[in-house]
Amino acid sequence: MPILIAVTLLWAFSFSLIGVYLAGQVDAWFSVLMRVSLATLVFLPFLKLRQIEAKIALKLMICGALQLGIMYGFYYQSFLYLSVPEVLLFTVMTPLYVTLINDMLDKRLNIGFAISASLAILGAVAIRYQGVDEGFIKGLIIVQCANMCFAAGQVGYKRIIAKERPDLPQRTVFGWFFIGALAVVIPCYIAMGNTEQLPTTTLQWSILIYLGIVASGLGYFAWNKGATMVNIGTLAVANNLLIPAGIIVNVVFWNRDADIFRLAIGGGIILMALWVNDKFNQKFTNAKTVTAK
Repeated sequence: MPILIAVTLLWAFSFSLIGVYLAGQVDAWFSVLMRVSLATLVFLPFLKLRQIEAKIALKLMICGALQLGIMYGFYYQSFLYLSVPEVLLFTVMTPLYVTLINDMLDKRLNIGFAISASLAILGAVAIRYQGVDEGFIKGLIIVQCANMCFAAGQVGYKRIIAKERPDLPQRTVFGWFFIGALAVVIPCYIAMGNTEQLPTTTLQWSILIYLGIVASGLGYFAWNKGATMVNIGTLAVANNLLIPAGIIVNVVFWNRDADIFRLAIGGGIILMALWVNDKFNQKFTNAKTVTAK
């Protein structure tokens, strides 16, 4: 969990950097291409081609294509219709997608995980609600598509590492994750990118470099590695910690309006969700131990 919290703090700045300095100013697909390309370059030196079977490499590429490539395509487009706080608010469904996708793959339903994820959603919704403009429906749908891709990718990665090769140093195979994302992003940029809307300032280029190397490269590696170290319920709740963190950063550094009282209440509910998940996980683990005996 400490790794997931650390990445949450890192990513909290990404929402505002994109919403304030890039959205509507720099072509979304070029921004995605820059981020994924730089992240790929970070991990290429660690990649050992003969260390894993081709089928495992392909599975990791699919996870990267979903969690990073396709997700970013939706994610950047959403800022054209929604404000930063709205994008943050509409990510509240991610924990539920994490729980449901994992349960569907296991062909079961863990009530504890579902309750903790639902509490996290309630906490996030309590943080901020306001009237939205005519882009609400379109923006909401786009964000939900991004949420589902992000959830599917991290659940898939967690399961692949646990099932296939838990012994491998993850840094030596994570390059496949970014290569998969790049395989999606390159043709999308060629087909839909706007070559006339490239970065024009040093600040915009600096932000893209930071987002690519730090937020995407190091951030996604740390997040997915952290995902392999916790249960699905904790992973689901951790996804929603981004919302209060992102709104706090947006308010403090860019003076966006936010209801601090709602933020405090919502953050408290999310922390409660972590506690509930921990209790259910202990109960579930103890039950398995008793059954085994």
